[in-house]
Amino acid sequence: MSSSQQQPAQGLVLGYSSKHPFSAVPLSDRASVQTLLATLLDPLEPFFSPGKARVRCPGATAVRFDQTASEVEGFARPLWGLACLLAGGGEYRGTSWWIDGLRAGTDPVRDGEYWGYPADNDQRMVEMCPLGFALAVAPQIWEGLSERERGNVEAWLGNSINEKNMPNTNWLWFRVFANLGLKKNGGKFSQERLQADIKHLETFYRGDGWSNDGPEGIHQMDYYSSSFAIHFLQLLYAKLAGEEDPEHAAEFKKRAQIAALDLAHYYDELGRAIPFGRSVGYRFAMVSFWGALAYADVELPAPLTWGMVKGIVMRHLRWWQTQPDIWSPSGTLTIGYSYPNMYMAENYNSPGSPYWACLAFICLAVPETHPFWTSKEENHWDVIPKVKALKHPGHIMSNLGGHCMLLSSGQACSYPMKGTHAKYGSFAYSSAFGYSVPPGLFTLEQYALASQLGFSDDGGEYWKTRRVSDSSLQTRGDGNEPVLVSLWSPFSDVHVKTYLIPPRSETPNWHLRAHHIRAEGREVLTADGGFAICSARAADGRLLGPWDPASGEGTRPRLMGNYDVLTPEAWADGAEGAFAVSKGGAAGVRALEGTRGGRTATLVNADPNSNLVESRTTIPTLQGTVRKGENVWYVTAVYAKPAAEGVSKNEYLSGWDKLPEVPAWLKEEIGQ
Repeated sequence: MSSSQQQPAQGLVLGYSSKHPFSAVPLSDRASVQTLLATLLDPLEPFFSPGKARVRCPGATAVRFDQTASEVEGFARPLWGLACLLAGGGEYRGTSWWIDGLRAGTDPVRDGEYWGYPADNDQRMVEMCPLGFALAVAPQIWEGLSERERGNVEAWLGNSINEKNMPNTNWLWFRVFANLGLKKNGGKFSQERLQADIKHLETFYRGDGWSNDGPEGIHQMDYYSSSFAIHFLQLLYAKLAGEEDPEHAAEFKKRAQIAALDLAHYYDELGRAIPFGRSVGYRFAMVSFWGALAYADVELPAPLTWGMVKGIVMRHLRWWQTQPDIWSPSGTLTIGYSYPNMYMAENYNSPGSPYWACLAFICLAVPETHPFWTSKEENHWDVIPKVKALKHPGHIMSNLGGHCMLLSSGQACSYPMKGTHAKYGSFAYSSAFGYSVPPGLFTLEQYALASQLGFSDDGGEYWKTRRVSDSSLQTRGDGNEPVLVSLWSPFSDVHVKTYLIPPRSETPNWHLRAHHIRAEGREVLTADGGFAICSARAADGRLLGPWDPASGEGTRPRLMGNYDVLTPEAWADGAEGAFAVSKGGAAGVRALEGTRGGRTATLVNADPNSNLVESRTTIPTLQGTVRKGENVWYVTAVYAKPAAEGVSKNEYLSGWDKLPEVPAWLKEEIGQ
């Protein structure tokens, strides 16, 4: 890297209107991505401990594990990027920081630097994965250690983890790579443990390229099934262990070929990924699967080309360059998504956790002569279907109406997680509108029920939504169109059957959800939310006013403050619906069940920082009441038209009055 790209030891300082160097790199080729990585690594320099074994990223927030493990995260996770850079023949001025840190962190006599042996299910085990990978692909790290120092690394990285219990999840891959890194350098490792872990991880495979993040009885297929862990690490293993284990290497490549045709649907033309599930604060790690395809020399399945794969990666990185609020004032990544956000954070997200994003730089380990780098970027949406049903994750993917969206049913996290109902149980997830999590648990404003149906039995103070469901992917109608069906119960005596129906080309901005609600034992209030959308005016940032065609923004009915929600101006008939138009585009909902539903439409002024993408949002919502003993049908049409280059404001509502048709099979079931 040139001296002009090196940050001084005192670090980067971002002021009122500063632009992070990350956003200033013109991305076009391998060298530019190398420079991009340096802009991530440079700001870490002041936060290394004196012996370089720990990195205390700014933030000071706590996690479920100890502070030392948190600082080991800060040290180890950037190694994903540095190791990929070194593996591809690149150089970085601070490489010695990590070699020195490895020496100190594994040395039991280095007070204040030593990482400590892991206990059972210890976070340190996770960080052994990038360390093992770095040792495997960057021999200069091992070569820079003395015999005593190598013994310390062997004891800490290999012997310790091989003796401990680990969660029955993707974590088992981390032990594989701890052993693999030592094996590649002639260090002491356990071949028996490595093979046993691979054998057990095979039990997670469900078919058609998809692996579950856990054993039978769990349905969790988020980014850990692809870019964050399983597919990604399978491909790295295929590359690094292909000669010793050709059978698994070939199988892992085959699975990636199959899955690629599904995973391509999670990224839109602008480079945005669809946020879904936990840990999306790892940001651009969501695209690492595609670089790993090239690294492992996978033969692409038709009709995908290397130009398309390159396009997915490069557009994704460019989109993150347009998100100026992801940084701390010191230039380090923050906990959050498009801005710092602790409401969405998991209890294992330390200030150093976001650097798992460095998985995205696996493309730097790919030779510059590979067609990934020599091909011209192409758009994969030119050759893949606009709507596709994915059986294993329980998703219906669509790219109609200006954004990529997935409808989802059936997934649920297997352990307690903050906002788990929002991260897995929402009906729809969008590359443009993200998803929303609850900043609090009192009234709709705090629950922020974007793309969720909530129930309250106490007059609207507390709400329950879909978390666990019995779900299936079905086909309905003469055209065998995909439909997701879920059975769920917010209360023991209130039962819901929900149909999720994707957009159609005739009405691309609408998707449908139908709910059959049986309130057997209690009266409940209902709230069916659409997508959350920015609620600030473009000119002055103040709350959106009533819909104004001249300015091309506003809401209908009127968006009120949280203390004025009973004002008549804030409500409309459900059939008339509610919408909001702002810099983010347009979002709205309308009730299609006729007068039988009796629902009204309003704009919920969601609590700030509830949405991943926009910090100030409103949620178009249909509200109703189901009395005890009643059996009702709701049919909700959800409108979405994101802002985009070349789309004028007066086009945002162009599809609002062209309602989607309720399918004949659904009308028959409802009795319309």
